[in-house]
Amino acid sequence: MINDDLNKLFKGRSHPNGKDPLSIPERFELHQNYPNPFNPSTKIAFDLPKDAKVKLVIYDILGREIKTLIHNEFRTAGKYITEFNGSNLASGVYFYQLSINNEQLAIKKMLMIK
Repeated sequence: MINDDLNKLFKGRSHPNGKDPLSIPERFELHQNYPNPFNPSTKIAFDLPKDAKVKLVIYDILGREIKTLIHNEFRTAGKYITEFNGSNLASGVYFYQLSINNEQLAIKKMLMIK
């Protein structure tokens, strides 16, 4: 199932050197959630080129923490997808932040529409 999701997210992407897009990534990256806008659930993908401690948190428009999806968990190098269910949230803009080894890596915006 995860490979199916990875194939959907990385469909059509190929690396200039011909590497498989599902192999170990070359850099840390937080991808845009899919689908976006979403109702009520969406998938958030990120890449780890090396083993790391990962934290993934959802925030509302005011910067209040809504939910921690991954809380300082050790993950091996690879591509990951986490599902977020916002069925208990109001429509609006939300943000998700990826931290690697206790350092903020990236923040992306997503839109919940009911």
